[in-house]
Parts: sequence; structure tokens; C-alpha cells
Amino acid sequence: MAHAYLLTGPPQIGKTRLARILAQALNCEQADPPCGRCPSCKKIENGVHPDVRLIEGEGAGDSIRIEQIRALQRDAVLSPYEGRRRVFVLRRMDLATVEAANCLLKTLEEPPQQVTLILTAVEAALLPGTVVSRCQRLDLRPVARQEVEAALRARDVPAEQARLLARLSGGRVGWAFQATEDPAVLERRRQGLEQLAGLLAADRVERLEVAYKVSRDTVACRDLVELWATWWRDMLVLRGHGEDHLLNVDGAGDLRSWAGQASLSSARSVLAALQATAAQLQANVNARLAMEGLLLQLPHWQGPPA
Repeated sequence: MAHAYLLTGPPQIGKTRLARILAQALNCEQADPPCGRCPSCKKIENGVHPDVRLIEGEGAGDSIRIEQIRALQRDAVLSPYEGRRRVFVLRRMDLATVEAANCLLKTLEEPPQQVTLILTAVEAALLPGTVVSRCQRLDLRPVARQEVEAALRARDVPAEQARLLARLSGGRVGWAFQATEDPAVLERRRQGLEQLAGLLAADRVERLEVAYKVSRDTVACRDLVELWATWWRDMLVLRGHGEDHLLNVDGAGDLRSWAGQASLSSARSVLAALQATAAQLQANVNARLAMEGLLLQLPHWQGPPA
């Protein structure tokens, strides 16, 4: 086993879940780890194992701060309490401050004997090269729709719901699992699409007000832009490949109406703007400025599509 891993991939692809499974494998009490049933595996799954810690951003922009890394370093020199190894999962290390990333280098270069570090990030390029070079890197990719559906069915999700969530997930297993566990996930999606429809009829002042409101929560802001990008992507898909390739399959009727109002070139321009804004937000730029620039580029329609 390596002393440090870097898991990269799109948001909600399952990086944190994989990190948790790896922590279970390192501390499982059975012969074929991870068993998922022993006390150690159950504690890690529930987030209460004393030797496994999830470190998430607490600073501006959901950033891991240098104080959190220093606390990790103080804990890392201690022997495991009840497991074989101490495991620290640093979620979204690509959003960490420069000071925090540089501080972590010392632990990556001289790791304590019984410590495993697991870093997650959307893209390795967003991390300092010195950090990436000291980790074993695993790049996660979207999973085939059929595999996501099968995984959901294995968790006793009804067949119809599993098919829908597999389509909506876009291959993001983590999102699909979260949607089955938290009804608020689909409700936020519904509200986000309604907000997009309203923005197309809004004037410049209203759009700037929305940009200010949504940018106050950077994590939710990133999720919102990614959701809108899937919607405009589906509009282009409708023109070329038909409904079988839609992600937002439950909104096919609305998508057809939207596609009838937007030209091919304008739809491409909006999708490009959404993708550029998503990249800016992942790079931790000023969220309000990024959202203002995006919303002012959206086309103006007299009213939401019927």
C-alpha cells in the first residue's frame, strides 16, 4: 500500500465513498477486507471510527485551511487507538489554500509509519505538482448507466426509480446513492431548473441579484452551474441524437420546448459559457463575479418555455 493516494474525478463521482471503502479495507477485522459487517467497518461507514478522519473545507470557498493541516500533523504522530492504521481523508484538496497545500508537503514527504493519507480532487492540475508527485493517483471516470442502475437495484431501489436516477446521475455513482438517501437532492434539482427558466425572462438587475444570492454558497453554486450545463447539453442532444441519450429524461417535454426557442449556435454558446464558469468555480475564483458574467450571457426570452 502507498502512504498517500490522490483520487480525482468529477464532483459526486464517488471519490469520498471510495476513500471510505479503502479506509475500511485497511482496518477491517476479517480475512477478506472490507467485509462491511465487522465493528471497524461499521464505525468507518458511520463516521465514528477514532482512527479515520474526514477533513473538509471550513474556510472561504470551502477551502481546507492551514490550521486543519497542522491539526492533522499533530494527530498523525499518535499511534492508532483501535485500528491497524490511521487514515486521513482530505476532501476536495484542490480547493485548499496554498498555505495548507504547502504545509501538507512535510507529511507527504515524511509520513508516519502507520498513517495513510487519501486526497480527493476534481482535477490533479488544480493541485501543486509537488503534492501530486508524492501520491499514488487514481482517476475515476463516469460509470455506464447500466452499472449505476444495477448498483442502485442492489441497494433495493425500485426498478423505475433506479432507471431514472441512473439517467440523471450522468455516471456519477456518488450522486445516485445520495439521491436515494436524501430526498432533498431531487428537490434542489427541481428548484434549480425552475430558477434557470425564470432567469431567461429576467432583466439585468434581477439576474445580478440572483448571482449575488447563489454565489454566497460556493458549493451549491458549483452544483447549480453543473446542473444547468446538463440541461443545455440535453438541448443539443435532442437536435442530433434523440431522446435516448438525454440525461434529464424526466424533462424531455420541457427540453423540446426550449430547443424550439433556441438556435443551435446560441445553445452551444450558453453551454460553453456554463462549462467555462464551472471551471472557474472549481479553480476557486470569485464566485459572484463568475456568476454575474454567466447570467448576463444567458439569452433573454419573453417568458419561460411552455
